[in-house]
Amino acid sequence: MGDIFTQIFSATIVLFAIIDILGSTPIILNFQSRGIVVKPMQTTLVSLGIMLLFLFAGDWVLQLFHVTIEAFAVAGAFILFFMALEMILDVEIFKNNGPKEVSSIVPLAFPLVAGPGSFVTLVALRAEFPLWVLVVALLLNLIFVYAVLVATDPIRRFFGAGGIYIMRKFFGVILMAIAVRLFATNLHAVLHSDETKPVEEKVPAAVVTPEAQPAATIALSDADTAASESLTDEEAGSTESAD
Repeated sequence: MGDIFTQIFSATIVLFAIIDILGSTPIILNFQSRGIVVKPMQTTLVSLGIMLLFLFAGDWVLQLFHVTIEAFAVAGAFILFFMALEMILDVEIFKNNGPKEVSSIVPLAFPLVAGPGSFVTLVALRAEFPLWVLVVALLLNLIFVYAVLVATDPIRRFFGAGGIYIMRKFFGVILMAIAVRLFATNLHAVLHSDETKPVEEKVPAAVVTPEAQPAATIALSDADTAASESLTDEEAGSTESAD
C-alpha cells in the first residue's frame, strides 16, 4: 500500500512541476488584465481531455513511427532539461505564440496547461509508472489547476510576486533533476535495444523432437518386438537341434 502512495505522489510531483500552474499565475493575471475571460471549469476539462487523449493514444503514435517508449523518454529528458533551464535562468527557449483573438481555452488550456511539456512527460513517465497511477496523478493536478484558476487573486496576495518567483526557481531545479534521472534510467535500454539477438541453434538430427516422439516410440516398440521374435526363433531352433 505504501508503495502505491509513493508512486502516486512521485508522478503527481513530476506533473505538478511540468504544468507549473503556480508559476503561470502571473501569466493568468496578465490575461485577466487584458480583458480575457478565464473560465476555470471549461479550461480544466479541456486540459484534462487533451492530456488523457495523448496519454492513451501516445503509445499508438509511437508504434506508428516505430519508436520505443524508452527512446521517447530519453528525447523527453532533453526537452525537460531545457524547460528547467527556462525556469532557472529566466530565458525563453521555447516560443509559444498562440493566437490572441480566441477564447481563454487556447492560451490557457493549450498550450499553458496541456502543452508539449505535459505531453512529453506523460508518455515518458509510462516507462516508470502504471497507467492508472498516471491517471490519478493527472486528476489530482487538474483539481489543483481548477483551484488555482478560481483563486488567482487570493494566491497572488498570499504568495506575492517574490514567492511565486522563488517557487518557479525551486521547481526548475527539481525538474532538472527529473530530466537527468529519466535520461540515465532509459539510456541503457535504448543503447541495447538494437543488439542482434543470438541465433537459435539447429536441433541435431539425432535429437527427437516432441512432435516426433510418438512415432519414434512406435518404431522402437516394433524393433523390440522383431528382436524378441528373432530370439524366440533362435531358441526354438537350438532346442530342435539338441533333440
